[in-house]
Amino acid sequence: MADASFQREFLQAHNAYRALHGSPLLTLSSELTASAQKWADHLLALGLMNHSDTKDGENIFTKLSSDTLTGKEAVDAWYSEIKDYNWSSPGFKSNNGHFTQVVWKDSTELGVGLAAVGTRAYVVGQYRPAGNMNMPGYFESNVLPKGGGEAGGTGISSSGRSGKKRTKICTLL
Repeated sequence: MADASFQREFLQAHNAYRALHGSPLLTLSSELTASAQKWADHLLALGLMNHSDTKDGENIFTKLSSDTLTGKEAVDAWYSEIKDYNWSSPGFKSNNGHFTQVVWKDSTELGVGLAAVGTRAYVVGQYRPAGNMNMPGYFESNVLPKGGGEAGGTGISSSGRSGKKRTKICTLL
């Protein structure tokens, strides 16, 4: 279960990235957090990576590692998809949907769930209202370039090395 420290770090990481793109700060929702936690527990029990049937937005991250998972690590992995976003042709693509949900301007609430056992961990982020609405003009008005200036840039990778040997496998859904 995501403790208060993990939740705070998860929320702060989202809001730091959103600020770069002119998106308003998210607030943590107890309702969405309960839903995200329930889904994270379900994924861990089944060992699967599937989206729930929620009508809210949803990002999922899994990690297989002996290292402690941080809230920021999952958000960093999602945001790193900025490198795959085509600013000259905005829209949803399977390789950037996590990034676009993180910065989606119209989303105002966030929930987080964390389920872990041994070296396996699942993080579920849920967003309300949902992002990635693939209707004319929605991406242009909700996924803004950094600072309103030139688009692009790179995110922070979740696969950094620290000099010690470790096993790490991260999967995004």
